[in-house]
Formats: sequence, structure tokens, C-alpha cells
Amino acid sequence: MNVVRVKNMVCPRCIMAVEQIMHKLDLSYSQVQIGQINTNRLFEDSELKDLEQELQAIGFEILHDRKTQLVEQIKIALLELVNQTDGNSLKTSQYLIDRFSYEYSYLSTIFSEIQGESIEKYLIKLRIEKVKELLQYDVSLAEIAHKLQYSSVAHLSAQFKKITGSTPSKFKSDAKY
Repeated sequence: MNVVRVKNMVCPRCIMAVEQIMHKLDLSYSQVQIGQINTNRLFEDSELKDLEQELQAIGFEILHDRKTQLVEQIKIALLELVNQTDGNSLKTSQYLIDRFSYEYSYLSTIFSEIQGESIEKYLIKLRIEKVKELLQYDVSLAEIAHKLQYSSVAHLSAQFKKITGSTPSKFKSDAKY
């Protein structure tokens, strides 16, 4: 199996958009997942160029560099970690070590080098986006804090305000209009 790594895929709609492009270009694939296209053969240069153009038109990018591919895989793993609902309390560092079989210091260094921010800062941003999403579904702050493994509602609120400039309750009331 061959894999084409794709940057900026974050949701099921991204998968559908990439599948549509694959059909449009008549390129065979076995599966499209967040961050990658699994194929049964290597694409010719002209096919890869066409695919890259189509992907770029909707905000995606084919990743050619191994370090950049690893960073994108880390971002996907962090997104999956934030979206887990089983209450897994595994530390982020251990989760990434288990997932990639690299020392955390290596993963952290590569991530910061390519992404321009630490894994921790990126994870905080993902968690805040998840908080915003959950607030729109009328989930209480206490439930959100528990679900996203914040130590307290106060910690969640302080982090939310630091990142967004607004309190969770203000955000929630503004989002209703």
C-alpha cells in the first residue's frame, strides 16, 4: 500500500472533499482518512501534479517532507486525543510516545521546528476549539471541564479567556445570536 499524506484535513467533510477529487481525477484509492490517501499504486508525476492542484484549490496540501508528515500525524493524533470521550487520562507525552514510538523530546522538537509553536500550545488551542463546540450544544462548563480533563472549571475558564479574550459564558451568549 502507498500513502499520500495530506495537510489540513480535520473532519469527515475533508475526507468527502478529497474522495470527490479522487473520483473527479479518476484516481483509484483504497481509503481516504484524515491526513492521508491510501492507494494501491504510486501515482505518475502528472497525476500527482493534478491531485496537488485540486487539493490546493480547497486548502489542502500534499506533504512531501518526512518531518512535515510527522508533524501532521502528531496534529491528527492530538485532535483524536481531544475528541476522545472515554475519559482516557493518559498524559499527552505518553500518548504520543506510544503512538509514534519516538522519544517525546524528539517529537516536541520537530513539532516546534515545523509548526512554530509547542505541542502544548497547539493542544490548548484544540481543546479551546472543542470547548467552543461543546458550549454550542448547551453542555455545562463542569461537564466540559471533566470531559476535557481540566483540573477545574476555573482553570478551563481562565484558559478560555486567555486564548479567546472572552469568558465561556460570554462566548455562549454571543454565539446564540
